[in-house]
Amino acid sequence: MSLDTVEEDIREQARARAEEIRSDADERAEAIVSEAEADAEDILEEREETVERQITQEREQKLSSAKLEAKQMRLEARRDVLEEVRESVETQIAEMEDDREELTRVLLEDAAEEFEDSSSVQVHGRPDDAGLLVDILADYDGYEHAGDVDCLGGVVVESENSRIRVNNTFDSVLADVWEDNLREVSEELFDEQGQ
Repeated sequence: MSLDTVEEDIREQARARAEEIRSDADERAEAIVSEAEADAEDILEEREETVERQITQEREQKLSSAKLEAKQMRLEARRDVLEEVRESVETQIAEMEDDREELTRVLLEDAAEEFEDSSSVQVHGRPDDAGLLVDILADYDGYEHAGDVDCLGGVVVESENSRIRVNNTFDSVLADVWEDNLREVSEELFDEQGQ
């Protein structure tokens, strides 16, 4: 065997071995690329799911927030309407003339029950009702008009002897009636019976 032949055999073996190594390397590279692509798809799918969850969560939060804000605006508008209605009622009561004397007499009579043993009773009322109160108090012994109180009408009655003070103003009556009937007023105004 010649040296050339041995050299050629070694080269052939080296080429075959190189081809085998290259083939193994190509297979490994393909496996690595395939695995990387699969991992990338998994990561992409995971991220898409995460983003979808975040989008859904943010949408739900914004929708919930918008609903809450709308509800608060609706409640605020209702409060405003109820306040306007109450102010309108207060204005009508303050401007009432026809029944003012009769109502004032009823409120004073109701308060007078607390002062049966008192010899000196002071009655306060709205400044515009001073003349009316003086006329009404002429029918009561020991009662005197003692000044003004900021109210829509009616009386505030007190006695130094008994240290009692009775607030029978139109304001206090309105406050009680308003509180007792606020639900019905609201239902009537906002048609909430069926809701």
